[in-house]
Amino acid sequence: MVFAVPGHPLDPRAEGTNRLLKDGATMATEPEDVIDALAPMLAGEPLAGRAGAWEPTPAEITGRSTADGALQVAPQDRARLLAALGPAPVDIDELVRATGLPARSLQIALIELALAGRIERHGHQLISLASEVKGPDPFR
Repeated sequence: MVFAVPGHPLDPRAEGTNRLLKDGATMATEPEDVIDALAPMLAGEPLAGRAGAWEPTPAEITGRSTADGALQVAPQDRARLLAALGPAPVDIDELVRATGLPARSLQIALIELALAGRIERHGHQLISLASEVKGPDPFR
């Protein structure tokens, strides 16, 4: 099933999606359109019960977990992340590529570093080292 969001007919940037709609794609103007269209296919069977469905455990995601299953970031992974950061903002996706860390582990490390005042967020996806670290470093 193909969904497309319609665009203004005079806008050349909308040619692709408008062509998809003309060729029979399902129009989607809000998330509920997609959910409503897919609901009959998903009815009665939770995702976890589907054949081939896989949901990773915390240990599978990070390779490490605590006794209670909480996610952990290894100090060497946090160090790799800090080494990839500098004063100029970097996209989170680029940090995943540069560090080789799983995205979920990287996000957890970013939360820890943000709470410690070690990084600054610039919009939704950009991160840099904090220009000034306040207080003692909790990771030493």
